[in-house]
Amino acid sequence: MAEENFLNKIKHEWEVLTGEAGKDKTFCSEQTYADEATAQNAFNAGKARLYAVNSWSKLPGINSTFTLHNSHGQPTAEQPQKGYFIQIVLPGITVENWVEIEVLDETESSAQFTVHPCPNPNTESAETQHFFVKEASSTFRVEREGTVLRGYQIGKNEKINNQDYQAGSRAFLNTLIAESGWGGFQAIQWGKLTDYLAGKVTV
Repeated sequence: MAEENFLNKIKHEWEVLTGEAGKDKTFCSEQTYADEATAQNAFNAGKARLYAVNSWSKLPGINSTFTLHNSHGQPTAEQPQKGYFIQIVLPGITVENWVEIEVLDETESSAQFTVHPCPNPNTESAETQHFFVKEASSTFRVEREGTVLRGYQIGKNEKINNQDYQAGSRAFLNTLIAESGWGGFQAIQWGKLTDYLAGKVTV
């Protein structure tokens, strides 16, 4: 049984490496407050931090650069909206990675938006400018439950973008980023961000 599990794991990792399989990953941080009124104030602050995408890069331990762009691909300091884009540049790698905001949801106790990899909105190319395929998604969320505030980053269907037209000339580079650089950096980056959303750290 142990050998079979090991072989299945190796097979899955190979499928991930070749872009045939994806992974789901969730990062969560939580902070408990003295009472619900304090937690509600913390939620309001966390929601503001969630929407202040351009400020994420200022977090200690976050070495990536996040820049919000409007629906025309121009940098903006506005609140995120459906159809807006986020440009992400990882440390030590000059290539741009782009995601489009496709869903925004907000209730009295939660706020979130979901992005998907996409082409660079400032070019005519259909190539997905990201190391994950366009079917992957990333949801950034802050929620209050009683006196507890939680921050989330939820990654779904994280397949490496190294096949067909999506990858274009970036197939090898995308594989290298996803399996080498990003693999070890992901937990650190999203852990810092979810701590920030939950109010455990401030800029």
